[in-house]
Amino acid sequence: MKKAFLTKYKNTEEPAIMIMFDFDWATVENVKTLPNRKFYDNGNNRKYWLCPYTTEAVEKLKSWEFELDPKLEEYYNKVNTITNTILPNITIPELDEILYPFQKEAVAFIEAKNGRALLALDMGLGKSIISLSWLKLHNDKKPVLIVCPATLKLNWLREINKWFPDENNIQILSGKYPSEDIYGDIVIINYDILSDWIDILINVPFKVMILDESHFIKNRAANRTKAVKTISKKIPHILALTGTPILNRPIEIYNVLKILAPNHTPNFWEYVNRYCGARHNGFGWDFNGATNIDELHKKLTSTIMFRRLKKDVLQDLPDKVRTYIPIELDNKNTYIRAEEDFVDFIYKTKGKNATMKISSAEAIAKVEVLKQVAVKGKLNQVKEWIKDFLATDGKLVVFAIHRFVIDELMKEFKDIAVKVDGSVTGANRDKAVQAFQNDDNIRLFIGNINAAGVGLTLTAASSVAFIELPWSPALLDQAEDRCHRIGQKDTVNIYYLLGVDTIEERIVKMLDSKRKILDTVLDGKTTSPESLLSELIKSYDKVL
Repeated sequence: MKKAFLTKYKNTEEPAIMIMFDFDWATVENVKTLPNRKFYDNGNNRKYWLCPYTTEAVEKLKSWEFELDPKLEEYYNKVNTITNTILPNITIPELDEILYPFQKEAVAFIEAKNGRALLALDMGLGKSIISLSWLKLHNDKKPVLIVCPATLKLNWLREINKWFPDENNIQILSGKYPSEDIYGDIVIINYDILSDWIDILINVPFKVMILDESHFIKNRAANRTKAVKTISKKIPHILALTGTPILNRPIEIYNVLKILAPNHTPNFWEYVNRYCGARHNGFGWDFNGATNIDELHKKLTSTIMFRRLKKDVLQDLPDKVRTYIPIELDNKNTYIRAEEDFVDFIYKTKGKNATMKISSAEAIAKVEVLKQVAVKGKLNQVKEWIKDFLATDGKLVVFAIHRFVIDELMKEFKDIAVKVDGSVTGANRDKAVQAFQNDDNIRLFIGNINAAGVGLTLTAASSVAFIELPWSPALLDQAEDRCHRIGQKDTVNIYYLLGVDTIEERIVKMLDSKRKILDTVLDGKTTSPESLLSELIKSYDKVL
């Protein structure tokens, strides 16, 4: 007799395999190769082995000619069934002509999976617009809970306002001490405070939950992970969004998979033994390996995962994609006072002289003060945004203007960053560039727009972030093109990290306007700092 049965570990829900056989030394030696197996002797000739359920364990038992109990056979077949996803034909009002083909395919995939899916797309491929497009198809599925990193809360608000202009019932939660009731049709909260709000959130009948940057719940023991698991139990539709190379670290998505598809996801020990190369290193368990990846990929794509890389969809994408990231200032009152001073300066100057010389040194100095106050107020959030980015993508080029900004970033990221500014010249400049291009440990290039915005090749990255803005669209374009050059195989993603309700939003709007004029080559004129400054002051003058 050689039989294997499906059972459970005592006082747990973790499935296990009970192994029984007539004594045979060869079979004993085989069974001893199963990870974490144990032998039990309960007397009355009831002797058996017990091991965690894993696909590998079942397959080994079958190769040793064990007969599988019907329940074990059924469970094994269910866990390992691969099915093809048939995508429905869908029409998305107002968005059909905007979405790229792969984005429409992603929306159809979500629909086919009844709103429970993992969108594993490279950074810059539009995970948020795909999610919102599916919501557009199901406008009745409210309220919606969006959980994201703190740095992306305002960006979600911006995207919702863009694609749902009639949606005015949006609520952003903040603070570790809940002080308000949940009233929004769309509620946005960051992972860091989720556990503090859980007692309120679990009583809200959310229809949809979106987990942006879902790698934030990779740790099973973290409070944020436990909170997500608790809240998700009553929510019928869940979308998880990530750009992390998940198949290099399968352990990082286990929690997400268990939330999205509990019936298709193996128990923890089966998963880590099969796909994470689980091993005990003498200090504890190590689950950071990656094994049987092809099998895992097939299972994921057949059940809940929509995966696209930039290289897969380059033919659909433009050469550059520009995105504006709103950043809330943490010195808002200081900025307001500085802006009031600037407006007062405009008022008094025009009152004295209607033909004010806009390009005066005094005017430029006033603007620079305002810009510095804005960048100081957003610097902490900028650091967090960079950390979030580097957790999900490869390398990043960051441009700034002021030395204190560059120095602050180098202090924060000194182990993984190089810089090029006015203080770095000659051989050290080349050394910094080569390190960024060739050293996998150097993830961040920090450059001054004037010193590093021309003449350098930084194609190891396909993403550029601007923390501060110059006066000329030509300088912006030149800085962008450090990555957008011969040798770059990916679409280049450009991020403008702008202080909310600040002079930066006015400046970027004008730069965009000037860029469009230059791009169309209508007049052949260049854009001078003085002309931009003039328009900037006129924009403030309109509100006086």
